[in-house]
Amino acid sequence: MANTKSAIKAARKSVRLALRNKAAKTRLKGLHKRFDSAVKSGDAAVAKATGKAYLSAMDRAVKSGVVHRNAASRAKSHASKYVLAK
Repeated sequence: MANTKSAIKAARKSVRLALRNKAAKTRLKGLHKRFDSAVKSGDAAVAKATGKAYLSAMDRAVKSGVVHRNAASRAKSHASKYVLAK
């Protein structure tokens, strides 16, 4: 257990941020799965819409520090190939 006031606050903050990060990562995984299934189905309109949502969510995750910017850039690059191709 934390002893100092600052350590107690840091422990509370850690729990709060971990929940935020987990929610953001879960949302990204769900969007990625939806995007993949749309690409595999061959429906260009749905793939484009889900791709835009995925890219937007990835940008928000980078902004809040949940995902590293280079990892997000790589993921966005891979997704953009399918969004722009159709």
